Amino acid sequence: MRQVVLKQPGRFEIEQAPEPVPRAGEALVRARRVGLCGTDYHAYEGRQPYFTYPRILGHELAVEVVEAPANGRGIRPGDRCAAEPYLSCGACHACRLGKSNCCERIEVLGVHTDGGMRELFTVPLDHLHRSDRLSFDQLVLVEPLGIGAHAVRRSELQAGEEVLVVGAGPIGLAILEFALAAGGRVRMVEINPLRRAFAERRGVEVLTQPDERLAEVVFDATGSVRAMEKSFECVAHGGRLVFVSVVQSAVRFDDPLFNRREMTVLSSRNSVGEFPRVIGMIEGGRMDTARWITHRLAVDDVPRRFPELPKEINCIKAVVEFD
Repeated sequence: MRQVVLKQPGRFEIEQAPEPVPRAGEALVRARRVGLCGTDYHAYEGRQPYFTYPRILGHELAVEVVEAPANGRGIRPGDRCAAEPYLSCGACHACRLGKSNCCERIEVLGVHTDGGMRELFTVPLDHLHRSDRLSFDQLVLVEPLGIGAHAVRRSELQAGEEVLVVGAGPIGLAILEFALAAGGRVRMVEINPLRRAFAERRGVEVLTQPDERLAEVVFDATGSVRAMEKSFECVAHGGRLVFVSVVQSAVRFDDPLFNRREMTVLSSRNSVGEFPRVIGMIEGGRMDTARWITHRLAVDDVPRRFPELPKEINCIKAVVEFD
């Protein structure tokens, strides 16, 4: 089978490898769509925290089940699934608290361990979320949408609260969807014209930079230290600031401002328990993902086309197709 390996920063190779053999409690799956995101681009550039090389990328995964045990939790060959990439230990302090998304020994497919940018791989049965109604194009978006859902849940957003989302990339757009679903009064900040227009179709105001208005809940989904530091200035007295991206360097803030406004700063990592909710919302027509995928790559094109994607101003979401 073919697999795409990031051998070191800036260098992909397509290799042949033997087909994996599933262990007890696992299914063998075939990759159908693999979404590309900031984590993948940062890994390619050599600036992703918690990352080692060589690595097979791929944590946004739409798969077809090839082989599953007879008692496989209702999972059968031929099923279309979103594969949840977060492998947790189940025993550490975080897991015992129900926060497996920040397990002390977490392994995220495509980050800490090899991911899904290969024709076949194995996944724990309880990490497969089946849908008979969604396409592979829809299923590949479940993971990034789940990150947005988790961030909004972390914020404890209440209906009617003023919300500012900084960054209208896929994660920012996912936050937008769930903030609207929670009844937030949302505006966004985005400099990319295509992404501004994309967000405006959802009926929200989109600025090119923050104005003087403060928000009760601010989400930063930029992956930019400068933007993260600027976000503190946008938080209302008693408000919350949620960081949904991770950077390698320190983020600094004005402590007198932080104290005066008694703001709460939260991080949001991965998601926990959100996949069924996201799938249900798409199946129920409460979330339209039709325009999200703007760029498609064949497997053999990854080494050539991947480096250009972060520079593509017209890109919302790129996916690798394994059809």
